[in-house]
Amino acid sequence: MDGDIFTTIEYISKDRVSDMRHMYSYLMGPACLEAALDHSHEAETLKKDALRLLHSLPDDTGATTLHRCVSARSDNDDILIRVSCSKDCQVQNDEVRLPMLRQQKPGPEGYTLCLSDYVNPAGSSIGLFATCCTLAANPDDDPFTCLLTQTMATRLAEAAAEKLDHDIQGKPIGMPLTGIRPAIGYPSLPDLSINFLLDELLDMTASGMTITENGAMIPLASVSGLMIPHPKARYFSIGTIGEEQFRDYARRRQFSADRLRPFLRSILN
Repeated sequence: MDGDIFTTIEYISKDRVSDMRHMYSYLMGPACLEAALDHSHEAETLKKDALRLLHSLPDDTGATTLHRCVSARSDNDDILIRVSCSKDCQVQNDEVRLPMLRQQKPGPEGYTLCLSDYVNPAGSSIGLFATCCTLAANPDDDPFTCLLTQTMATRLAEAAAEKLDHDIQGKPIGMPLTGIRPAIGYPSLPDLSINFLLDELLDMTASGMTITENGAMIPLASVSGLMIPHPKARYFSIGTIGEEQFRDYARRRQFSADRLRPFLRSILN
């Protein structure tokens, strides 16, 4: 396996505490979280098991990455992308509208944030990305090893996105990046239906990634989203939204309320 991927995996493991919480909660249960984060014996054992699995993978194990740099501008709470779609879609050589959601409760600074706030209304550049790893568990393995393999596949997909971001910015692994990389389905970009638009722009299906009718990606170890290089951009959570914002978003998304509701059910107030 590419040495850079190993470096990236280790860097993410050390740097992203929230991701480590997620990993430990899957593998060891919530009762072990505190011990794991305190570098307990159980945590060290888990780390050794993960690294042992990582280094035992075939040399051709890797992740598929897609990236496209596009011209974009903001229009209130929307991001407009000027690009020719990479597959047969309704919009050609024009602007594709990516509706965003805005926080309803002010954050610590007193603002209600939206990702479009970090895109210049006069025009700038952003990135579109998708990564996946097809590493699959052996059905003959024990449940722990199967779960560890599935988690490793997800981490490889995330590591590929991290390495891609560093390569684009020309920064070595370990150096801080400029901007943010919000992923679809995560707190600042919770609407999985945006994957349908991203598929039109990146042609993810041509690289082995498919989108289900619910907006989920296959393989499960896949990540997609935006790369926003604004130096002051930060991650945030949309939180819950009310019916008024939901219907406004449905209008901008050009979905009926009934069609859109399942995608946003978890954040509807």
